[in-house]
Amino acid sequence: MNAPFPELLNGKTEAELRVQLADFYHLVSYLGWTELIFNHISVRIPGPDHVYLVNPFGLHYDEVTPDNLVKVGVDGKLVEDNDYKANPAGFALHGVIHQHRPDVGCVAHTHTTPISAITLKESGFEHDSFYGAQLYGRVAYHAFEGITLYDDERERMLASLGDKNVLVLRNHGIAVAEADIPTTFMLLWTVQRAAEIQCAANALPGANTSLPPAIMEKCATDAQRLIEKASFAQLLFDAMVRKMKRDRPAH
Repeated sequence: MNAPFPELLNGKTEAELRVQLADFYHLVSYLGWTELIFNHISVRIPGPDHVYLVNPFGLHYDEVTPDNLVKVGVDGKLVEDNDYKANPAGFALHGVIHQHRPDVGCVAHTHTTPISAITLKESGFEHDSFYGAQLYGRVAYHAFEGITLYDDERERMLASLGDKNVLVLRNHGIAVAEADIPTTFMLLWTVQRAAEIQCAANALPGANTSLPPAIMEKCATDAQRLIEKASFAQLLFDAMVRKMKRDRPAH
């Protein structure tokens, strides 16, 4: 299936997406969410082919630039040679989502300490906090099968994700998938905050205050409406890029 890219990625060209994706990588580093040289953020390139940009393997997120992002197909093979290689652990997850979810333009994978802690719990993400409620009805789960290197796991991960936007890779980390880079960044930030608060709350004595499903559903719906109608994601992404560049002029 081919995605309606002018709508999906706000009509951005490949050159514009390269700049925005490099900013996303730098933001993840700035916020302390990196995992050395590992993990991935990808964005699909406009056009009829299932081709996406991802970080060169072996570089820290701070070293990612618009020019050194690698262009790969859904099989993880380079489409253009720029003297860098892609991480083979990335193609299975990112490639299958970009190939089969036409509503998704960007995919981000992290396993920060709070997120990894939540993935170890059988109950997974709770939805009683301000941020957790925004994820209500949007989270899917996939059983751990080891490092995501193998072709045969692709279809199972896709089936686990279904039509959701957050895939909890149990005992591992998460992948978030949204229409464009700013919305994916905001979703990743929301998941991170939900995980941090859940870990902190569950470390305290006493029961948590539960929310009724109707309130959680309303919160999730309202959050999406603010992103779509009031440009919350774009405003957040742009503000954080400006702050990062003030604090770290090299980026």
